[in-house]
Amino acid sequence: MRATFPLAVTALAAALALTACSSDDPNTGTGSDAATGGKNGTSTAAADAGACALTGLNIEVGPANAAPAVGDTGNLPVTLTNTKAGACTLDGFPKVTLLSGSTSWTVTEEKSAQPSELTLHQDESATFTLTYVRGEEGGKGAADTLRFSLPGDSGDKTAKWTYGVIAEKGSGLDATVTPFQTAGD
Repeated sequence: MRATFPLAVTALAAALALTACSSDDPNTGTGSDAATGGKNGTSTAAADAGACALTGLNIEVGPANAAPAVGDTGNLPVTLTNTKAGACTLDGFPKVTLLSGSTSWTVTEEKSAQPSELTLHQDESATFTLTYVRGEEGGKGAADTLRFSLPGDSGDKTAKWTYGVIAEKGSGLDATVTPFQTAGD
């Protein structure tokens, strides 16, 4: 009985010490919310972070898994890395447009994908992926430029489209874009 008494007292003291440190104030950074900085898993930094702007991001387009033949599917990832000291957020889908001269096609959002808000701290990255079906040479989907913008940012970024003609689908192109995902997911 003597050996269990000190163990029970130690466990009780540890439990009381942890309870005493708990705080309902998300700004104190202590207690049960210390790991996230806020209540219910909400990061104080995320709550304070504004929308990511293209001017504060390093952008890498590709490398692509290009569709080699008509009817094949290709993927083009775009990686966004926060280069600023503060955090910023990405929420939803990027707006993606494919261009050929004065013709433009808006790329549709992947219907089965569920977007979630991501907070990017300095040097953290997120990606989105454009998936497309290769069309026949000489088809209407002969895009030469990819343009995208981010929710909450008025700027846009362009890149050369060198991955072949995109198949037509309805009045648009057979292409979709995913929501933002943490890089590596």
